[in-house]
Amino acid sequence: MSPHERPAVITDRIRERVESVIEGKGEVVRLALTVLLAEGHLLIEDVPGVGKTMLAKALAKAIDCTVRRIQFTPDLLPSDVTGVTIFDPQRGEFEFKPGAVFAHIVLGDEINRASPKTQSALLECMGEHQVTVDGVSYTLETPFMVIATQNPVEMEGTYPLPEAQRDRFMARIAMGYPAPAAELRMLDGHSAANPLDELQPAADTHDVVKLIETARGVHVSDEVKRYVIDLVTATRAAPDLRLGASPRAALHMIRAARAKAALEDREFVLPDDIKSLAVPVLAHRLIPTAEARVGRRSAEQIVSELLDAVPVDGHSPRRR
Repeated sequence: MSPHERPAVITDRIRERVESVIEGKGEVVRLALTVLLAEGHLLIEDVPGVGKTMLAKALAKAIDCTVRRIQFTPDLLPSDVTGVTIFDPQRGEFEFKPGAVFAHIVLGDEINRASPKTQSALLECMGEHQVTVDGVSYTLETPFMVIATQNPVEMEGTYPLPEAQRDRFMARIAMGYPAPAAELRMLDGHSAANPLDELQPAADTHDVVKLIETARGVHVSDEVKRYVIDLVTATRAAPDLRLGASPRAALHMIRAARAKAALEDREFVLPDDIKSLAVPVLAHRLIPTAEARVGRRSAEQIVSELLDAVPVDGHSPRRR
């Protein structure tokens, strides 16, 4: 990144490259970029065939970084993810063989097909950006992002992600079906060749590190911080929720809001940033009560209602 090039110019270029592969999903691509600059991890939950894996691969190629794919299966071992220490008889010493998690972007495909023991192998690297094997800690490079996909419809042979694992993901998104016009363009452009083959990088890892540093420096006012705390506290008192948002959720909200402001070339966070990020950042951490489930009230609906109820800096919230 040139010293005189604004961060928004770089991020717009990355976004355009990714959107050339993912048709008609500008908001999804923007949220994925937000999570990347916020040093978070992304959970993509949707039905098969809507582009979950393609999004992860396109993002990795657009920023020219190392990417490793882990196909989660019931027989996958934790050491396949983190690595293993083996004895080298020729050198007479133990040697660490890094696992698939040692990359800038790690694509965990169908994460809910692995056993809970293997899923938990990601907890330390996602929370602390390091891996500990046989008492020795190994630091992961920056940027580091886990993009995990799962199919919420097919339950046969799957292991639901535990709350501790879901809480490590900064945001959850659903791709959704493309609009007819976008799907038509996809048929024209994707049927003859793989668009990933023609995707050229728009930035490198050094550029992304600079963008992350820019996002860290975005100002968050005390009023916005109080709004985030009020919103998170409201989830813990909501009668329709059995489990509210954790303190980590508040931290992730602030970090994501900083990244969103940086993407929009702002040096400060607005309350509207918090409102636009509340559902993807909070909903997957919440557990509705049995009564709410019977009433078909989703966590996303409950968060939307809380946004209408929680005031911003002592003022009644505006209708969105």
